[in-house]
Amino acid sequence: MKFCYVDESGTGDEPYAVMVGIVVDALRMRPTKADWDGLLRYLESVVGKSVEEIHTRDFYAGNGPWRDIDGRQRAEIIGSVMRWLGERKHSIIFAAVDKEKFHAEFPADPRFDEVKTVWRFLGLHLTLSIQKHFQAFEKNKGNTVIIFDNEERERTRFTDLLLSPPPWTDTYYNRGKKQDALDQIVDAPYFADSRDVPLLQVADFVAYFLRRHAELEGGDGERYKQGRGRAGEALGLGCFGAVRPKGSNISKEGSMRMRAALLRIRPQGLLFVS
Repeated sequence: MKFCYVDESGTGDEPYAVMVGIVVDALRMRPTKADWDGLLRYLESVVGKSVEEIHTRDFYAGNGPWRDIDGRQRAEIIGSVMRWLGERKHSIIFAAVDKEKFHAEFPADPRFDEVKTVWRFLGLHLTLSIQKHFQAFEKNKGNTVIIFDNEERERTRFTDLLLSPPPWTDTYYNRGKKQDALDQIVDAPYFADSRDVPLLQVADFVAYFLRRHAELEGGDGERYKQGRGRAGEALGLGCFGAVRPKGSNISKEGSMRMRAALLRIRPQGLLFVS
């Protein structure tokens, strides 16, 4: 049994949005949770107050409870977390979208009416990627539980979307004639509070830095350019080979038209891991 913990970054006024899933085998989950709890307890000792969760945006900027931790120390902690995550060897999967392209191009797509929002677009793409990846393994049917950070505005409609996926999603993973739709996914998606589920905080952590990477590669404004050195160093791309050079693309076409449609509005600095 596997659990995929999902959170997103960039659904506000940022140019790009990224959704990340941390895929954890049930047998390896407890050590990861214990390590993250240990990080929170260490940060409590540094700031001298209770720390229930890390909001990566605030931590990176040194806002709120993190004001007393200087930039160099925060960068060291970020680098340590990325190296730790690489050592844990959990799978990382993500979807990303250039929101300007989404709003300019996707409404004209006949599939738009069944997706509508950036969040649902990301969530559907991530789910299809999970389905496509794990169906390649034998005796793996119905083996992944997906847990999203709370998103009350999207919960009902997204759950309906996954329980009755549109036929056009079949081409993404080459659904067989006798294959149930999304047969790798256990039940409906679940939603939880990140304060209570540490691995959602890990997903938020990775999502934030992948989004920052996309912004820096895209050169969107001085506020992104100014952060190039800090974010590039902290990201520790060697921990997960998810980012490819600008211009990279998937090689397979044909029956993968659905996937191509999703990739068309990706940020140029990121390639979907599909």
